[in-house]
Amino acid sequence: MPVSSEKSGRSASQSEGLVAAVHGTILDAICSGMLPPGTRLGQEWLAERFGVSRQPVAQALALMKAQGFVVDVGRRGLMVNSLTSDYVTSMYEVRGALDALAAKLAAANCQTTKLKAAARAEFDRLLGAGEAAIGSKSVTELIAADVAFHSYIYTLSKNSVIGETMELLWSRMRWVMSAYLREHDWAKSTWGEHRRIVEAILAADPQAAATAMDAHLVLAIDLIEGSIGDGIAKPGATQFHAPISLKSGREMSRQNGN
Repeated sequence: MPVSSEKSGRSASQSEGLVAAVHGTILDAICSGMLPPGTRLGQEWLAERFGVSRQPVAQALALMKAQGFVVDVGRRGLMVNSLTSDYVTSMYEVRGALDALAAKLAAANCQTTKLKAAARAEFDRLLGAGEAAIGSKSVTELIAADVAFHSYIYTLSKNSVIGETMELLWSRMRWVMSAYLREHDWAKSTWGEHRRIVEAILAADPQAAATAMDAHLVLAIDLIEGSIGDGIAKPGATQFHAPISLKSGREMSRQNGN
């Protein structure tokens, strides 16, 4: 490859990495509540706080607008979107169908003694991580543990499309879960439900696994929809001025599990 082409390739890769870092950092700030609904997102002050040019910020915000995290409010520019009951219901309808299918397939695949032993060991590790997250009282750790638990079930399902689809949905799910967990404590009941799902999967009972997963998601949506109705995720008038620290490429890779 010519030197000029190599430089062009590196430049494009670096640019994409910077946009991904800006996007990830803004998304984390939204999910953590640092950027609450109604916060105006000015390109200039974001670029200043990230120490980057406006271009990667503009690209990241355009992507977040397409994903529904921010909305255009005319002359006021862009602002952090608010969660609504209808939006949450729609997400959980999709997640519920896919998670129940994943649990059913995972249970159907747990037929051999060797596979069950391996699955039990990994579930024990994941359940332990969940208990540790409960003890930490960290919303970030609780969500990470929950994502890891469900992701392993997708792996056990041996249906790659479920995992690929849910990877796109989990960024939105983090937003919803964070809004709830910042105000309520549902962690202990959630991980109790996880244990029941695990028991059904390891018993190689597809129907019981799907039923346990469905009950888990039905309870979750009831709790979260109720909290949205109470106003925890409604728009506010906050204008964000605290500093944001842009993640390094290494931090981004570690969080994404790469």
